[in-house]
Amino acid sequence: MSESTVLSPRHALLALAVVAVWGTNFVVIRLALDQFPPFLLAGLRFALAAVPGVFFLKRPQVKWSNLAAYGLLIGAGQFGLLFFAMDGRISPGLASLMIQTQVFFTIFLSMARVGERLRGFQVVACLLAVVGIGVIMLHLHGGTTTLFGLMLVLLAASSWAVGNIVARESGARDALAYVVWSSLFAAPPLLLVALLRQGPAVLLHAITHATPAGWVAVIWQSVGNSWFGYGSWAFLLARYPSATVSPMALLVPVFGMAASVVWIGEPMPGWKLAAAGLVIAGLAISVFYPRWRAARQVRPA
Repeated sequence: MSESTVLSPRHALLALAVVAVWGTNFVVIRLALDQFPPFLLAGLRFALAAVPGVFFLKRPQVKWSNLAAYGLLIGAGQFGLLFFAMDGRISPGLASLMIQTQVFFTIFLSMARVGERLRGFQVVACLLAVVGIGVIMLHLHGGTTTLFGLMLVLLAASSWAVGNIVARESGARDALAYVVWSSLFAAPPLLLVALLRQGPAVLLHAITHATPAGWVAVIWQSVGNSWFGYGSWAFLLARYPSATVSPMALLVPVFGMAASVVWIGEPMPGWKLAAAGLVIAGLAISVFYPRWRAARQVRPA
């Protein structure tokens, strides 16, 4: 790992490209849902992430049960629920913001496992995020986001958080290989749910009548988000401290909301910007405060 705690210009651009792909992908998902049912879209995403990837990447040295758990949590849990919510139940901009609450769920789960208590800065961070979510809930009536959609995304975020714990305990060193091989366990349940909900005729019609743009959106889910996104992120984490790389992820909802405004004309009234500011502020405090505190403690007197 590099001793530098500052990203080089080239690596900073790479990190920016990754978060831009992850953020703008929410609009790509929304457009793809016009052609594919949500669980079919999610199933295709993970099927194409797994194949042909498993033939080129060595299986990570972790238990099969761990791969299966991560695949189910991230595939069926996170993305299945997220795609279902984005199918007319929540706007792409708000979805890109609310899914980031996985940070708080991860904190709560980690603390519960080791018996720790919330510290002051974590309480402040969580309160800011809760107030932001409250602002969103006060403005659900008559908009493009429903309470059900909001709850679905929060459930997706909690599933992502559990997946984070599973991945951390796996000890996997190759993040891309871990994601690719776990996708083998994500695709089947998603495709099964799609089959049970829509039936074979609807799924066959969606697959055979999808436009080239629709298939590009599906491939983008696998190649852009999984292969490029996770591969590049793992590349950066192998060369810089996590504290240097991980804060860049705070830009994901910024790109997500901006892309939603530009591409599909999502309204961005003051209350939505205020809610986003509160949630992102909470995320920023949870990420930056402990690093700032640690830096002050090691600073010479």
